[in-house]
Amino acid sequence: MSAENESHETIREVVDALTRQFEAAGILDAHVDAELLVGHVLELGRGELAAQMALDRSVSPAQQTTIGELGQRRASREPLQHITGHAYFRNLDLAVGPGVFVPRPETELLAQIVIDHVRTLAQPDDDSAPIVVDLGTGSGAIALSVATEVPYARVFAVEKSPDAHAWTARNVQTSGAQNVTLILGDLADALPDYDGQLAVVVSNPPYIPSDAIPRDPEVHLFDPKLALYGGTDGLDIIRILDGVAQRLLRSGGLLAMEHGEHQGADIAALLRASGWRAVATHQDMLGRDRYTTALR
Repeated sequence: MSAENESHETIREVVDALTRQFEAAGILDAHVDAELLVGHVLELGRGELAAQMALDRSVSPAQQTTIGELGQRRASREPLQHITGHAYFRNLDLAVGPGVFVPRPETELLAQIVIDHVRTLAQPDDDSAPIVVDLGTGSGAIALSVATEVPYARVFAVEKSPDAHAWTARNVQTSGAQNVTLILGDLADALPDYDGQLAVVVSNPPYIPSDAIPRDPEVHLFDPKLALYGGTDGLDIIRILDGVAQRLLRSGGLLAMEHGEHQGADIAALLRASGWRAVATHQDMLGRDRYTTALR
């Protein structure tokens, strides 16, 4: 190692110090966040970062300063995705920041449910492409996953918040998907010209009860409240979804939604009372009730 490099901290030392800082701040997966943040500053993927650490590469003083500043922001529980400007979701690299809900890994399974269902439909010609709508699309994570992984589907993405809509528009453009239509508007009034024509209605709606405080500071301090809270019992928007989906879906169409781990039974009862068929609750990767599906 050169004399110049000996005066600098190695990448491994920087990552280890950042990990300890994040652990002290109560951040889960502190080491992962440390690697991602250092990789962001050094413009290295995690595999490339590991290779550089194995070679005992060092960081420059300027890079150390930047890492220290960004590390302090993360230690204050600002979401890593806001700091880097990126959220990775399935095959997508989404732009995110203040004003838009940061997509979570568990929502990838909701997207998979929809993708699997659409793939069971016969691949159509342009006039009969299955139509999917993502209500409350946020960053566009679900809508763009469906659009890019099932390219013959027609996908609508509806978002009420102008701030979130701006992020979604950026992600739609970056994705290059030509089969997505982004709409700024309330989900309650979505697609009035498509009644009875849709194959899927999907949503990750706000479902936290209004008097509850989310456990993670990253959520309650930084995610937009419009994307979080769903009234006294958390089900206000889900009740609206029930009616909207009944209006939009064709016979046999799929409704799929994400919800809190203790809401599955109440949502299933609500949907059965509304006449939905094949109502089912599904678990996330940790075995918690997280999604409900039903057929029109």
